[in-house]
Amino acid sequence: MAADLVLAIDQGTTGSTALLVDRNTRVVASKNVEFPIHYPKPGHVEHDTAEIWGSVGAAVGGALAMAGVDGSRIAAIGITNQRETSLFWDRATGEPIHRALVWQDRRTADQCEKMRADGLEDLFKRKTGLVLDPYFSGTKARWLLDNVPGARAKANAGALAFGTIDTWLAWKLTGEHVTDPSNASRTLLFDLHTLDWSDELCAHLDIPRAVLPRIVDSSGVVGHTRGIGFLPDGIPVAGLIGDQQGALFGQACFSRGLAKCTYGTGAFVLMNTGSEPKASKHGMLTTVAWRYGGKTTYAIEGSAFVAGQAVQWLRDRLGIITTSAEVEALAASVPDSGGVTFVPAMAGLGAPHWRPHARGIITGISGGTTKAHFARAVLDGIALQLVDILDAMSADLGAPLAELRVDGGASANDLLMQRQADLLGVRCVRPKNRETTGLGSALLAGLAVGVWSGLDDVAKSWERDKTFEPHGDPAEIAATRARWNDAVAKA
Repeated sequence: MAADLVLAIDQGTTGSTALLVDRNTRVVASKNVEFPIHYPKPGHVEHDTAEIWGSVGAAVGGALAMAGVDGSRIAAIGITNQRETSLFWDRATGEPIHRALVWQDRRTADQCEKMRADGLEDLFKRKTGLVLDPYFSGTKARWLLDNVPGARAKANAGALAFGTIDTWLAWKLTGEHVTDPSNASRTLLFDLHTLDWSDELCAHLDIPRAVLPRIVDSSGVVGHTRGIGFLPDGIPVAGLIGDQQGALFGQACFSRGLAKCTYGTGAFVLMNTGSEPKASKHGMLTTVAWRYGGKTTYAIEGSAFVAGQAVQWLRDRLGIITTSAEVEALAASVPDSGGVTFVPAMAGLGAPHWRPHARGIITGISGGTTKAHFARAVLDGIALQLVDILDAMSADLGAPLAELRVDGGASANDLLMQRQADLLGVRCVRPKNRETTGLGSALLAGLAVGVWSGLDDVAKSWERDKTFEPHGDPAEIAATRARWNDAVAKA
C-alpha cells in the first residue's frame, strides 16, 4: 500500500505523543507515553534523554499498532517539541554530556540578573525579541559548558553538538544536526532580523558557534530515518517546529491577528503578526512562528509557566483529586472560589511580569474554605494568568482581541474555558481536533512531500467544536481580578 499517512512526534514536558494523520487531516491513531521529570535541587528541572527516547519509540509503536499499520505507510515525519529544553551531546558517540535542562529550570536566574546588570538586556531584546530569563536555552547552554567537567574544551574542539529537543530527535532519527527558526528563536542566540545565529550574542554567552545546528525551513526534508529500530529506514523527516508555533499552525492561524492559547503543562498564547517582527512594549516576546516556502511568519507570545501542572499538583502533591478530570466537577460544586486566590507561580512568573524568583501563593483562606474552593481557585488562577497576557498583547496591538482559539489538554474542561471567556470578555473557540500541536508538525511535514498542496488546502480542514461566549457578572469579575492583582504583587 502507498505511503499515505504522516507521523507527528510531539515531544512534550511530561510525555511523548505519536499521531498518525491521514490525507483528510484526521488523526487515525494517537498514543501518549509519559516519562518522569527530575528535580535534583530546588529550581533545577531535568530530563533523562534516554527516557525521552524510550517514550518516543513506545509512542510510535503504540500508534502504529492502534492503527493496525506498519511504518511503510508513513509518507513523512514531523517533529514538534518542548522548545527551550536543551542539551549537549558528543558528536562521535551521540551520548549526552548531562541530563537535558528543562524549559522550567531556574538555575540560571542569577546569571540572567548579572547580564541585566551589565546592560545587556536591550541588546538581547532588540536582536532576539526575548527577555533575559532562565526560560530560554542560551543561559542553559552556558551553564552546561561551565559546570560539566571537560565540556568547554570539547565544545571548543568541535566535538560537541548543542540542540533543543527537535534538534536532538532529528539527530537520533537521521544523523543530521538541524533546527528550524521557530526553535532557534527561543535560544537567545538567534537574530530575528538576519534569521541566523548571531556571533555577537554567542560571544556574550561564551558559546562557540560551531556547536549550533544548521537552520532549515520548518517544512522541508532534512534527512531520512536510519537504523532506529522502531521505524524502517528511508522515511523523510520533513517538518520541525516548536510546540506552541506548531499549535498556531495546527489552529490554521495563517492570517495576521489570529491567536491561539494552548493549555498544557504551561499555557501559551501566540498571535500571528505577519511577515515583520513586532517589538513588544508590554512584556510580550517576539518570536518566529514558522518559515514555510522560504518565507518567515512572526508572532508575539506570552507564556504562563504553570497551567495543567497546577491540576497535577492538586492530584499528586495535595491528594485533593485522584484524576485530573475530577477537577471540573469538584470546582463546579461551588459557585465561586469563596475569596481564595491562587497564583500558580511554582516555576516563577512568566509574561508580562518576568519574575523568575516568584513562587506560588494562596490567599484568602477562611474557616469555611473547602477543597472545592481550592479547585475553583486553581482554575481561576490558570485563566487569570492568561488575562494578564492578553491584556498586554492587546495593548501592543492597539486593539482588543476578537477571538481566542483554544487547545491542549485543559481546553476539554468546559468550566475553565467558560471562565476564561468570562474573565477575558472575549469568546473562546475550541476546535474538533485538539491535538493541534502535533497536527501542526504533521501538516508542515505533509506539505513538504506533497500530501497537501498548500495552506488553503489545510486551512479548510479546521473545524470548530464549541464556542464559549463571555457572560460573566461584571462586579464579580472586577472583584476577582482585583484580588488576583493583589496576590500577584505578593507572589
